[in-house]
Amino acid sequence: MKVQPAAFLRTTLPLGVEMIGQYDSGRYHSIWLPDHMVSFWPDTIWTPEFTDLASTSHSPHRHLDAMVVAGAAAVLSKNVPIATSVVDTVRRHPAMLAQASLTIDHLSKGRFILGVGSGETENTVPYGFEFSKPVSRFEEALKVIKLLWESEGTVDFEGQFFRLEHARMDTDLYDGKCPKIWVGCSGPRMLEIAGRYADGWWPSGAWTPDDYASKLKALRDSAEKAGRDHMAIVPANIIMCLLGDEAEIAEMLDQPLVKSILLMLTGEELARFGHQHPLGQDWRGYQDINPGMLTREKIIEFCAAVDKQAILDLIPCGTPKEVARKFKGFCDAGMRVFKVMDYGGMAGLKFGAASAAKVRECEDEVLRLVA
Repeated sequence: MKVQPAAFLRTTLPLGVEMIGQYDSGRYHSIWLPDHMVSFWPDTIWTPEFTDLASTSHSPHRHLDAMVVAGAAAVLSKNVPIATSVVDTVRRHPAMLAQASLTIDHLSKGRFILGVGSGETENTVPYGFEFSKPVSRFEEALKVIKLLWESEGTVDFEGQFFRLEHARMDTDLYDGKCPKIWVGCSGPRMLEIAGRYADGWWPSGAWTPDDYASKLKALRDSAEKAGRDHMAIVPANIIMCLLGDEAEIAEMLDQPLVKSILLMLTGEELARFGHQHPLGQDWRGYQDINPGMLTREKIIEFCAAVDKQAILDLIPCGTPKEVARKFKGFCDAGMRVFKVMDYGGMAGLKFGAASAAKVRECEDEVLRLVA
């Protein structure tokens, strides 16, 4: 299995569908589409006081529906697979996910990948979705999706969260094959579930090659136990980084939106690297983020408490060639599809303008290193 980069297709306004032709060139393994109701950046930090990016967009939360955008990408491309990265199984009923996935798979002529995860607080709780037992709900949703895809005639299912009674999905599979399922996860129980169902995998929170290799082994062990070809699961990764020379990195690390990277990490994760989280040891990262709740005073306090060395210790930082060497470590650990997620672009407009070229240079160097 060769190593390839993946492309992100923006699912926020302004929509970037004009990039699809470039992404469909054969360079990229697949196009990944994030699925959110809101971004993790707090409203109080998205102001001209903290970032000049606020001058070009009045909100960081101008999200569009990833499944709908995937349908557009399906008809605007011819070759590249299209994946949601990731849709959660809290906001969308599995029967609707099953039907929508088949629809996009027909539109794309078999190129759709249903990327799924168990969900995050920020996209569910503010909207009144029930977020208890998300992992159990996730597993049951996958059972329902597969049941509807693979059954002939009517089906019945009685679960803890979902119920089918004489339900049917007679829509033909495209070319007789179910859409592929990729799973975004890192915890032991989710990895075990992914090993039984997933055709591809992204971790969240695999900060080192050793940690990535350990999680990949757990995934493959589960697949093997389930009688599946564990080597057929595509190991992928979205790796946050800061791309720039020494002076640029130093300037980036002073910017509030870059410091806010730590909001995504748990107190436990930072402690493993010898750092204390600015929001305390009990901070749960994504599961505690609610962009509307962090006040201006709290953000100022948070930014002042950020140890910039923590960011340097957790994510690859440096020139595209330097960062590529760190990506090579993940390739050695088993990663085969990667996205260079340059958060340096969030340091301001001047960094954002140069980000795409730096990302491409980094991709080229990774491919050279693993050739």
